[in-house]
Amino acid sequence: MIRLRLLPWLAVLGTLACDPAANRVNKPDVTPISQPGSDWELVWQDEFDGPAGTPPSADRWVHDVGGHGWGNEQLEFDTARPENVSVDGTGNLVITARKESYQGRSYTSARINTSGRFEQAYGRFEARIQLPVGRGIWPAFWLLGSNIGEVGWPECGEIDILEYRGQLPALIRGSLHGPGYSGGDNLGLEHAVSGGKLYEGFHIYAVEWDPNRIRWMLDGVTFFEATPARLPAGTRWVYDHPHFIILNVAVGGGFVGPPDSTTVFPQQMKVDYVRVYSRAP
Repeated sequence: MIRLRLLPWLAVLGTLACDPAANRVNKPDVTPISQPGSDWELVWQDEFDGPAGTPPSADRWVHDVGGHGWGNEQLEFDTARPENVSVDGTGNLVITARKESYQGRSYTSARINTSGRFEQAYGRFEARIQLPVGRGIWPAFWLLGSNIGEVGWPECGEIDILEYRGQLPALIRGSLHGPGYSGGDNLGLEHAVSGGKLYEGFHIYAVEWDPNRIRWMLDGVTFFEATPARLPAGTRWVYDHPHFIILNVAVGGGFVGPPDSTTVFPQQMKVDYVRVYSRAP
């Protein structure tokens, strides 16, 4: 996500009971799944199994609830209601943006994160997602530095694995936000997809994060790479500490603009799974 989030995140983080052990790995019981390669070892996952209409696991996810715009001029009120975020009974998390009057806002949606539940530095962060569509719809899969409460944003670092404008359904963006390269001046790249629209099916979005390199991938193909050498002169690489995971669907905001008469509601982002790997020893 683009632009400042400091004040909302300080309020959210102040309500969380952070476990220092979570700064590395919470390893759940897992069933064997296909690995992305022999270089990787699965360390965390959510497959979003469960009865339809139930919330995502409270052992893995925290809800961000509020309608203050998140520093991005977003128009929705994010809730923890099953109408906005729940599993569908077939193995998907569904985040639903709705056009409705709620808490002084004209739209609702949801935003969940793993702060205090799971945070990791380095590795492969991957999700299989079917995106929504429509002007003013802004889904994202991203990472935020777990030290945001101490150093603020963008000093904490932010890794946007996937951002997407609903009105441009064949274009995605991967980016970094850090001190001296944040908001609209982030370090990133937009990638055009040939042969179809991203909302028409599921795709795998991933980053592979090493100490001095981050690579962005769509369906196993690298489309962007960032290193300290690519940063603007005089700025710092701050991707050396644990980050937590965020999934959300915004409505409106500076990156996408507001919905218009062509935007159909409700809109849903479906997430088949989120998986995190570490380099195999």
